[in-house]
Amino acid sequence: MGNRFICMSKKEPKESNGSRSKRVGRNSQRKLLAEEEFLHRQALSMALQQHQLSQRFEGSMSRRIGGSTSSRRRNNLSDPFSNVKQVPNFLENLKLRKFVLVHGEGFGAWCWYKNITLLEEAGLLPTAIDLSGSGIDLTDTNSVVTLAEYSKPLIDYLENLPEDEQVILVGHSSGGACLSYALEHFPKKISKAIFLCATMVSDGQRPFDVFAEELGSAERFMQESQFLIYGNGKDKPPTGFMFEKQQMKGLYFNQSPSKDVALAMVSMRPTPLGPIMEKLSLTPEKYGTGRRFFIQTLDDRALSPDVQEKLVRENPPEGVYKIKGSDHCPFFSKPQSLHKILIEIAQIP
Repeated sequence: MGNRFICMSKKEPKESNGSRSKRVGRNSQRKLLAEEEFLHRQALSMALQQHQLSQRFEGSMSRRIGGSTSSRRRNNLSDPFSNVKQVPNFLENLKLRKFVLVHGEGFGAWCWYKNITLLEEAGLLPTAIDLSGSGIDLTDTNSVVTLAEYSKPLIDYLENLPEDEQVILVGHSSGGACLSYALEHFPKKISKAIFLCATMVSDGQRPFDVFAEELGSAERFMQESQFLIYGNGKDKPPTGFMFEKQQMKGLYFNQSPSKDVALAMVSMRPTPLGPIMEKLSLTPEKYGTGRRFFIQTLDDRALSPDVQEKLVRENPPEGVYKIKGSDHCPFFSKPQSLHKILIEIAQIP
């Protein structure tokens, strides 16, 4: 490479300012297109990888825990992409290591990529799931009309879990309804349920009711929203919704890094409407016996801190944690802070 530049300086004619500007402009355009394509591929690749994570981690746990550690271990949490594996001492006494990460409306398994990396480096076993019609799941969003259908990938995972195993569930935003549904149907397979600025509803509530104070009543939303999708025709009830890009940026990503926002813009999909309009049936014998924790995001514009406080008051969890400076997507804006809280909750006896 160095020789080539030497030859150019000796033999090639000097470029005019106009030619150089055009060339730089073309290069910049190619660079932007390449970066957008990379982000899109990264999103799809990350979602695809999550379907294989648990098996791959199972096979490598003994090597990861038994291997030697570097003096650079202390830097792992500040660098989520470090190749150095961290195995904290608490893992020696922590039997429960499986985390199942459930995304919120419009997102997919891809949104957890930072915390998957951090949890893996801590020696834990994270699995991120695409709900029906989300991420790379091929289900037509317009065909998903019930919470049971929407939650099916999570329910399938729990059904296939051995009877003597438990997991920690983490649900974001409207994905909290899927956690509540899972707690009602598989209370013995869930050690803890962590609601991340999520729809932690009470018996008889709809997930939409949590957002009602932000968006208005359900009736008004159905009449006035410009973001509804009519998959079965305009003469039939709406089947889903999706905000415009600028609205999503304002609601969800007011503190998130620009590269993560770009990743979300090419990866988010419509959200089925039926599941969030469905009232949940939750019993004290099943859902009521679950250990629930809530993580509040204090700079959240999609689900305000006041609404989150109300959720905690009306349906008190075992513990409440707060992340300062986080928007509605702490897995983007505050991944290290979120990771620290997840580890802390995992250690609670």
